[in-house]
Amino acid sequence: MRRLVVALCITMSMGSAWGQNTDRNSRPAKAVASGPDLKSSSVLVIDQSEGTALYGKNADNVKPIASITKVMTAMVVLDADLPLDELIVISKEDRDLIKGTRSRLHIGAALTRRELLQLALMASENRAAEALTRVYPGGTSAFVGAMNRKAVELGMVHSRFVDGTGLSSENVSTAQDLTKMVAAAYQYPLIREFTTEKKATVHLANGQAMNYGNSNLLVSSRDWQIGLSKTGYISEAGRCLVMQATIASRPVIIVLLESWGRLTRIGDANRIKRWMESRFGSDVPG
Repeated sequence: MRRLVVALCITMSMGSAWGQNTDRNSRPAKAVASGPDLKSSSVLVIDQSEGTALYGKNADNVKPIASITKVMTAMVVLDADLPLDELIVISKEDRDLIKGTRSRLHIGAALTRRELLQLALMASENRAAEALTRVYPGGTSAFVGAMNRKAVELGMVHSRFVDGTGLSSENVSTAQDLTKMVAAAYQYPLIREFTTEKKATVHLANGQAMNYGNSNLLVSSRDWQIGLSKTGYISEAGRCLVMQATIASRPVIIVLLESWGRLTRIGDANRIKRWMESRFGSDVPG
């Protein structure tokens, strides 16, 4: 409950910074389209301190968001205040029946809720996210209901969730809505920690050690100062990326949706960084 209140307060303060009331149907002023030449179909860059849009491109277009969904999944899990050290056994119900993707987590593997959350956020492990939704009080349907209620509370008026993995193309949102989700998620220390880890090792009950790496290559770059990160990909959504980062001494939220090249979202993020450093790099505090 405490986290929910914090998230709501952040959303309301962002509404104030955008120079608007907190009505759920109101929107911040659109960013000027001039800026870096980006390949992603939908883009929004927000100054996190001021809540102002620095750059926008098709920011209100509703699109599938793939595994960006897992950020909402993590907030719902943490809001429920369930024991993070509880062991959860991977079951047949956790298999991907939508896209048929494989998982290194075999049926019968037992991990803690904390470890599943870590793998879902850092490595975008679908079976881990599915297990988290399945064991939620009331089951998967109750979990999805909580996701959509959370979206409404955050003012994500163009968003809808149908599963906790993002494998379904019916998980949709806009770049505008996702900046609100990222701003709220940034208030959760575990989400910040897990999404920015370069790598992690989990130990199964049988003693097997499994190594995982972050799905966002930029977290390993010395040129980036990233506070939150999540990638996403399904064929309907293209390659997606959301981040909280500090660029040219400014904390920003970046949303990139529907990038089609394998490294296009990374290239776009770097283009945004160079553009901001060129535009704001001479700004010296004090």
